[in-house]
Amino acid sequence: MKRIILSTESGADLPKDLVEKHQIQVVPMHVIMDGKDYLDGELSVEEVFDYHSRTKKIPSTTATNVHEYQELFTKIRIDFPDSIIIHIGYTSKASASFQSALIASEGFEDLFFIDALNVTGGLAAIVMYAATLLEEEPSISHVHLIEKIESVVPKTRLAFLPGSLDFLRAGGRVSNVAYIGGLLLKIKPCIELIEGKLVSTRKYRGSMSVVAEKLLRDYLDQYDIDRRQLYLIYSIGLDESIKKRMDDIAKETGFENVTWMQAGAMISTHAGPGGFGIAGMEH
Repeated sequence: MKRIILSTESGADLPKDLVEKHQIQVVPMHVIMDGKDYLDGELSVEEVFDYHSRTKKIPSTTATNVHEYQELFTKIRIDFPDSIIIHIGYTSKASASFQSALIASEGFEDLFFIDALNVTGGLAAIVMYAATLLEEEPSISHVHLIEKIESVVPKTRLAFLPGSLDFLRAGGRVSNVAYIGGLLLKIKPCIELIEGKLVSTRKYRGSMSVVAEKLLRDYLDQYDIDRRQLYLIYSIGLDESIKKRMDDIAKETGFENVTWMQAGAMISTHAGPGGFGIAGMEH
């Protein structure tokens, strides 16, 4: 029986211990600072924020390219001969990465693609769902596994609060008018993935400690999230007391497992320092 190998992008922000445990193959996306190209995962988040502090500029990001996917799929074939590759990709609605992967697939057999229509913790939740299924049912066929993964894509919910409107504005997520209004009124927009697109769905007012709790409670009221697993995402700078409070609420509301994930350099260029997010799957 052929072994099934999962692959994804660095924009999933998967913790290294989970990547190693499940032998998930991760290909880097890119961060551009002063015209120089850095690989996400090799560039620290601190360097991104230091760059902004020094220059008042926000780095830009670019997708994984066709050549990098060809190298990834070739390496998997060498490391895991006679394997079946299932690539669970960063939403095609917000990056050219998924299209690059499709183009790179020419000439490869037993290579399948799933557009996760999600990013960061939402993408990670789908990849980990697949990895857990493989662990629990090692003899599952790739056809059945793909069907199961595709069935949870529309049930996966991600919501996050950026730590800085500067970073969102630079990424074109908020207008100058909304930016100025947000600064004056201490308003933080909630960003969600709607049909694969990043959309500002509602606004919160107050300090991050207040609005993070509001977001988590609203999220759990709005979505019937499976209590077996919750993913909480933070960018460097989020206060430890907020993280503890989020843990307490998750425990109070019946979650069996809570996994914290740090936003990597690529995602942090959009979220800024001190951001907070939630990802889970509906029943």
